[in-house]
Amino acid sequence: MGSKCSTPQAQPDDPPTLLIKKPWRTMKWGESEKMLQKLQEFQLNHISEHLRILVVGPAGAGKSAFITSVNTAIQGRNTCLAHSLSGGNNVTCKYTIYSLDIDNDGSYPFLFGDTMGLEEGSSTALTKDIISILHGHVQKEYPFNSETELTAESNYYNKTPTLSDKVHCLVFVIPEDRIHSSSDKIVDQIKEILQKAHDLGIPVVIVMSKVDKVCPHVKEDLKMIYRSKKIKQKLEECSVNLGVPLNYIFPVKNYHDEIENNAEVDVLLLTAATNIVNFANDFVKLTVAK
Repeated sequence: MGSKCSTPQAQPDDPPTLLIKKPWRTMKWGESEKMLQKLQEFQLNHISEHLRILVVGPAGAGKSAFITSVNTAIQGRNTCLAHSLSGGNNVTCKYTIYSLDIDNDGSYPFLFGDTMGLEEGSSTALTKDIISILHGHVQKEYPFNSETELTAESNYYNKTPTLSDKVHCLVFVIPEDRIHSSSDKIVDQIKEILQKAHDLGIPVVIVMSKVDKVCPHVKEDLKMIYRSKKIKQKLEECSVNLGVPLNYIFPVKNYHDEIENNAEVDVLLLTAATNIVNFANDFVKLTVAK
């Protein structure tokens, strides 16, 4: 009985790789302790009492989660600082100021301000309130009202802000899936706030959250983040759309379901936090020197 020779079937072309060969940004993955030590040793050398960092972004973007995650990375344990929810919900309804503890010996010389999330149906009141915060006119615990902006007659209005009251670095938290999906109205609000920050010379940082959802390789291993073509594309799109340089955009993964610290998550968070603090400090030094 003769045997039949089977012809090997052609294999489908391999899908284009999602990774580039060499990381396009250098990360010191094993140096979280050194990064933390530098933050602990950071000291102010100017007249400002502290550095004030304002965190803004669309509702549900992960603003509060970012602040809490930075605190978790710094404290080395699961922490509860700023309450947060996902799904586009607005949890932060007041202008809330957070300081981060240094062990049991005081707190770091920088503050994080949390704001109400920008929403599609909101009026311009919130945008104007955030701009007032940039100028230092808004006192902590001010209750945001999406329909009514803060006025000079309010008890929460600071008529004579000092350098310490003003914002020294503006941080926008934008999830990767909303780089293009945010409504035109939200984008307009973001751009208006960005423009005012630029007018005031305030450095602007973009924190791109939820990066583990962009690329399967990154979800499996965060160390692939700067080899991922999709991540790089998202950051470039963000840079073009908002006019913020790439070296001021930092992808992070916020802590969500973890109860123990993860070294790679910490490094991404500490990298973003360290640059934010340095930018804020640079701004204050330049302001004082004028």
